[in-house]
Amino acid sequence: QLKLAESGGGVVQAGGSLRLSCTASGRTVNAWALGWFRQVPGQDREFVAAIRWSDGHPYYANSAKGRFTISRDGAKGTASLQMDNLESEDAGTYYCATTGPRSTIVTLTRFYEQWGQGTQVTVSS
Repeated sequence: QLKLAESGGGVVQAGGSLRLSCTASGRTVNAWALGWFRQVPGQDREFVAAIRWSDGHPYYANSAKGRFTISRDGAKGTASLQMDNLESEDAGTYYCATTGPRSTIVTLTRFYEQWGQGTQVTVSS
Protein backbone atom coordinates (compact mmCIF):
# COMPACT_ATOMS: atom_id res chain seq x y z
CA GLN A 1 0.00 0.00 0.00
CA LEU A 2 1.24 3.47 -0.85
CA LYS A 3 2.01 5.66 2.12
CA LEU A 4 2.71 9.37 2.04
CA ALA A 5 4.60 11.35 4.65
CA GLU A 6 4.94 15.12 4.80
CA SER A 7 7.78 17.00 6.44
CA GLY A 8 9.20 20.49 6.56
CA GLY A 9 6.48 22.38 8.37
CA GLY A 10 7.28 24.84 11.11
CA VAL A 11 7.00 28.41 12.28
CA VAL A 12 8.05 31.20 9.95
CA GLN A 13 7.64 34.95 9.93
CA ALA A 14 5.47 36.59 7.33
CA GLY A 15 7.54 37.11 4.22
CA GLY A 16 9.68 34.08 4.95
CA SER A 17 9.98 30.73 3.21
CA LEU A 18 9.41 27.07 3.92
CA ARG A 19 9.96 23.97 1.86
CA LEU A 20 7.58 21.09 2.40
CA SER A 21 8.42 17.59 1.30
CA CYS A 22 6.25 14.57 0.58
CA THR A 23 7.79 11.12 0.52
CA ALA A 24 6.04 8.09 -0.87
CA SER A 25 6.78 4.59 0.38
CA GLY A 26 5.33 1.11 0.17
CA ARG A 27 5.01 0.99 -3.58
CA THR A 28 5.67 3.03 -6.69
CA VAL A 29 3.53 6.10 -7.18
CA ASN A 30 0.96 5.33 -9.85
CA ALA A 31 -1.04 8.51 -9.89
CA TRP A 32 -2.18 11.12 -12.35
CA ALA A 33 -1.03 13.80 -9.96
CA LEU A 34 0.25 14.58 -6.52
CA GLY A 35 -1.36 17.52 -4.81
CA TRP A 36 -0.91 19.73 -1.78
CA PHE A 37 -3.88 20.90 0.26
CA ARG A 38 -4.15 23.21 3.24
CA GLN A 39 -6.62 22.93 6.05
CA VAL A 40 -7.42 25.22 8.92
CA PRO A 41 -9.65 24.22 11.83
CA GLY A 42 -13.31 24.23 10.98
CA GLN A 43 -12.79 24.45 7.24
CA ASP A 44 -12.49 22.01 4.36
CA ARG A 45 -9.18 21.17 2.83
CA GLU A 46 -8.24 23.74 0.21
CA PHE A 47 -6.30 23.07 -2.95
CA VAL A 48 -2.88 24.72 -3.06
CA ALA A 49 -0.90 23.08 -5.86
CA ALA A 50 -0.53 19.84 -7.77
CA ILE A 51 1.91 18.28 -10.18
CA ARG A 52 1.22 15.85 -12.96
CA TRP A 53 3.31 12.86 -12.07
CA SER A 54 4.16 11.79 -15.61
CA ASP A 55 5.79 14.99 -16.80
CA GLY A 56 5.90 17.43 -13.89
CA HIS A 57 3.33 19.87 -15.23
CA PRO A 58 2.29 22.10 -12.30
CA TYR A 59 -1.10 23.40 -11.26
CA TYR A 60 -1.56 26.22 -8.76
CA ALA A 61 -4.36 27.83 -6.85
CA ASN A 62 -4.55 31.55 -7.53
CA SER A 63 -3.33 32.24 -4.02
CA ALA A 64 -0.17 30.23 -4.66
CA LYS A 65 0.77 31.51 -8.11
CA GLY A 66 4.01 33.43 -8.13
CA ARG A 67 4.90 32.46 -4.56
CA PHE A 68 4.84 28.66 -4.42
CA THR A 69 6.68 26.17 -6.60
CA ILE A 70 5.83 22.50 -6.76
CA SER A 71 8.26 19.89 -7.99
CA ARG A 72 8.69 16.14 -7.96
CA ASP A 73 11.32 13.48 -8.35
CA GLY A 74 9.56 10.55 -9.94
CA ALA A 75 12.48 8.19 -9.51
CA LYS A 76 12.65 8.82 -5.78
CA GLY A 77 8.93 9.10 -5.21
CA THR A 78 9.21 12.51 -3.61
CA ALA A 79 7.62 15.89 -4.14
CA SER A 80 8.26 19.32 -2.72
CA LEU A 81 6.39 22.54 -2.25
CA GLN A 82 8.62 25.60 -2.00
CA MET A 83 6.67 28.38 -0.35
CA ASP A 84 8.08 31.89 -0.53
CA ASN A 85 6.79 35.23 0.69
CA LEU A 86 4.49 33.50 3.13
CA GLU A 87 1.42 35.31 4.40
CA SER A 88 -0.68 34.74 7.49
CA GLU A 89 -3.38 33.25 5.29
CA ASP A 90 -0.98 30.46 4.30
CA ALA A 91 -0.99 29.00 7.80
CA GLY A 92 -2.58 25.64 8.37
CA THR A 93 -1.97 21.94 8.11
CA TYR A 94 -0.58 20.94 4.75
CA TYR A 95 -1.37 17.54 3.30
CA CYS A 96 0.06 15.82 0.27
CA ALA A 97 -2.10 13.37 -1.59
CA THR A 98 -2.14 11.31 -4.77
CA THR A 99 -4.93 10.86 -7.26
CA GLY A 100 -5.84 7.66 -8.98
CA PRO A 101 -4.03 6.90 -12.22
CA ARG A 102 -6.88 8.21 -14.36
CA SER A 103 -8.20 11.02 -12.18
CA THR A 104 -7.36 14.16 -14.14
CA ILE A 105 -9.10 16.63 -11.85
CA VAL A 106 -6.50 17.85 -9.40
CA THR A 107 -8.25 20.61 -7.47
CA LEU A 108 -10.88 18.59 -5.61
CA THR A 109 -10.19 16.37 -2.61
CA ARG A 110 -12.62 13.65 -3.67
CA PHE A 111 -10.38 12.71 -6.60
CA TYR A 112 -7.47 11.91 -4.30
CA GLU A 113 -7.08 8.41 -2.99
CA GLN A 114 -4.12 8.47 -0.63
CA TRP A 115 -3.28 11.12 1.93
CA GLY A 116 -0.43 11.85 4.26
CA GLN A 117 -0.83 12.79 7.92
CA GLY A 118 -0.09 16.47 7.38
CA THR A 119 2.50 18.95 8.52
CA GLN A 120 1.77 22.18 10.36
CA VAL A 121 2.72 25.57 9.00
CA THR A 122 2.49 28.60 11.25
CA VAL A 123 3.08 32.09 9.93
CA SER A 124 3.74 34.78 12.49
CA SER A 125 3.23 38.46 11.75
